[in-house]
Amino acid sequence: QAQLAESGGGSVQAGGSLKLSCTTSGYIFNRCEIAWYRQAPGKERKLVAYFTSDGAHTDKYIESLKGRFTISEDNAKNTLYLQMNNLKTEDTAVYYCATLPGGRGGSWYEDCGDYEGQGTQVTVSS
Repeated sequence: QAQLAESGGGSVQAGGSLKLSCTTSGYIFNRCEIAWYRQAPGKERKLVAYFTSDGAHTDKYIESLKGRFTISEDNAKNTLYLQMNNLKTEDTAVYYCATLPGGRGGSWYEDCGDYEGQGTQVTVSS
């Protein structure tokens, strides 16, 4: 059973927006940083966005997505978000959230890095 649950995917036209959510337990959310990945058809899964686990908690993105995607979180809801604006057809993929190895704030937990969701489909049409 997946420990993280994504939601918010769907079909939109190019130029549209979607906001994905990734919800998990407080046990996982409070100890582990969570990242967004995506996997397009026939391609490898790629890291999309994450917060650094070095204590600075800085948001990071792959270069091509800067300015269009924004990662955020709601600690009270144990939820990570990915706001996606000005979507392009090449953004079509299954989007996953998964924990990163290590832990929040420079801590280390053996199990961080072991959890992921089942994904949510994002389809962008021209």
